[in-house]
Amino acid sequence: MTELLELWSYDFMRRALLAAALVGVAAPLVGAFVVQRGLSLIGDGLGHVALTGVAAGVLTGSAPVWTALVAAVAAALAVEAVRARGRTGGDVALAVISYGGIAGGVVLMSAAPPGSPANLESYLFGALTTTSPADVRTFGALALVLLVAVLLLRPWFFAVSSDEEHARAVGLPARALTAGLAVLTAVTVVLSMRTVGLLLVSALVVVPVAAAQRTCTSFAAVQVTACAVGLVAGTGGVVASYRLGTPPGGTIVLLALAIFLVAVLASGWRALTRWAVPPRTRARRP
Repeated sequence: MTELLELWSYDFMRRALLAAALVGVAAPLVGAFVVQRGLSLIGDGLGHVALTGVAAGVLTGSAPVWTALVAAVAAALAVEAVRARGRTGGDVALAVISYGGIAGGVVLMSAAPPGSPANLESYLFGALTTTSPADVRTFGALALVLLVAVLLLRPWFFAVSSDEEHARAVGLPARALTAGLAVLTAVTVVLSMRTVGLLLVSALVVVPVAAAQRTCTSFAAVQVTACAVGLVAGTGGVVASYRLGTPPGGTIVLLALAIFLVAVLASGWRALTRWAVPPRTRARRP
């Protein structure tokens, strides 16, 4: 507790902890639907496209967060449009867009003025301790959008994530809902890029959910537990990185992976003990 209060006395650490807490809760909130749909790697693909947006923002002198958001949203909608036509699988569409995003980012980075690569590197690998007050306000606004959208549309998002064909059959606007989920995923990617970097952004979307799935039996419990895991990994990773002198993004992801490993071992132990202990049988009367 004393160490946490000490860290909280520094302005840059307060901003870092707030940003990590926002991302740690928001990313698994949307990630639960993403994993349910079987699109766990969509964060990687959209992160690569967001790199093109960041590079475009640096070249044009615009705010990289907003240009990255535009690029990621456009890519997410493109993936959903290709999936809706049914001729190309979602994984193929995602791969094509991901490769295009990397190629576009590399080309634009090569044209960046001197000094810009360092800024781009902070988006690739995260630069949480350099978070500005404006960044925190932006992250807070994006996190609020995610929270409100999920709370309002959660039953319908769950329906299309679990069985899109059934959702369409019962009259739900499945195409609009999947497009909305794609947009929220893009917002999550952009929200997370300054925290863990675009190369690791998918980890905060998927790993907390994977850990929660090992210990929970209902979707609601998975979503709540995943947000708790993300919060612990985010804030705990910031504190650990400050004490150990390690990069915050990588430390946060490693802590999330450690929690996932503990969840795997705990669920395996429970399964082993259930198998080893024979069920009780009632004593028969003579």
